[in-house]
Amino acid sequence: MNKREFLKSAALLTSAAVIPSPMWKLGQSDKLRTAHIGVGGMGMEDLKAIASHSAVEVVALCDVDSERLQTAAKLHPNAKTYSDYRALLREIGGQIDAVVVSTPDHTHAPASMMAMEMGKSVYCQKPLTHHVTEARAMNKLAKEKNLTTQMGIQVHSFYDYKLGTELIRSGIIGKVKRVRAWSPKNWGYDGPAPSGSDPVPSKLDWNLWLGTSPDRPYKEGQYHPGNWRKIMDYGCGTLGDMGVHIFDTPYNALALDIPKTIKNECRKPTGYGFPEHNIVTYEFPGTEYTTKKFKWVWYDGPGAPNKHKDFELPNGDELPDQGAMFIGEKGKLLLPHFMQLPRHIVKGKYVDLELDKFDYVGSPTTDYGSESNKHYHQFVDACLGKDECSAPFSYAARLTETILLGVIAGRFPGKTLHWDADTARFKENEANKFLDAPYREF
Repeated sequence: MNKREFLKSAALLTSAAVIPSPMWKLGQSDKLRTAHIGVGGMGMEDLKAIASHSAVEVVALCDVDSERLQTAAKLHPNAKTYSDYRALLREIGGQIDAVVVSTPDHTHAPASMMAMEMGKSVYCQKPLTHHVTEARAMNKLAKEKNLTTQMGIQVHSFYDYKLGTELIRSGIIGKVKRVRAWSPKNWGYDGPAPSGSDPVPSKLDWNLWLGTSPDRPYKEGQYHPGNWRKIMDYGCGTLGDMGVHIFDTPYNALALDIPKTIKNECRKPTGYGFPEHNIVTYEFPGTEYTTKKFKWVWYDGPGAPNKHKDFELPNGDELPDQGAMFIGEKGKLLLPHFMQLPRHIVKGKYVDLELDKFDYVGSPTTDYGSESNKHYHQFVDACLGKDECSAPFSYAARLTETILLGVIAGRFPGKTLHWDADTARFKENEANKFLDAPYREF
């Protein structure tokens, strides 16, 4: 089943039951009624953050894991509960205004697209989608229906990342020649696919967890709840997890678009798990903030990044665990991930930042709770016509496409892939089959 058929089927399920609510119109109500699809792990954090806004009324909760659903229901006893997001949208679509999607990556697009087809505002966790074609489809649909949307990259609204953006755009290090970014996290798996199957826990609806992805036997500890990011059918590896966060500020600050070439240096593909170590090199068209030739290099896996002169810090200091280094014509800017101030480096020495010039981006803080809620509350306020989202799908789709091109390049280690953003195709035809995948009927 392709996405068009899936959406057509979803529309048939919902069209008879969904009546647009006359009670809520953009900017004309003081309450936003939300439904939450996926309420375990990050989904629970999303639920708490969205619900912390005084204008939010949590109407529905959905999870394929009954224990996680029960935990969320104790926080919101008046909310209706579901195991199948399709049933939720079919039965009470007319009673909700916005949908929060916090599932594993492979369900982001199916759930979000179904909600958007019904005219619902959507907050979707990162990466926006599992496939490039899905990212483009979600962007297109959000634009056509003029919906309020936000991707869950909370650090986008953090002080230190907003400051980093303004510092780069101020020209503090001149035009940027390259960025090197890294994370030592390991959302990869170099072993073989597991054999056999284990009994499915009574709390888990395995068919609904698989959703539109290919059918596969359940294996204890292999997929749900924690390791799905490592597996090609469900996640996007370390690049799709931490890469979205760490790419976000440089991508936004430098006003980047879609890369021209991508190369991933990693082990040979197994067809099952993502490589545990990746070095991904992108070449982008130049922008007003970069030199004409601009390169971006991403490192992940235990021990990342590899040693390079671009990473040298004054006084022999060690790099932060994760972050990005901007290399410009007039110096370097180190941006740790996260809640640490950027460091300006010129000729091998630190230079103090004149923070008073950028007081409009906020004040330095290390309070994760207050910083994190900003991104969620911005979405709520935007739905109510009181603000604008800073990471709408129009932005998130391009960032996600960039990330996913690097993920695809991992299937062709050491080979440079050439991407045509206008046609959304690789010059190397063998890579194009990984832009999409058929949807399983479930």
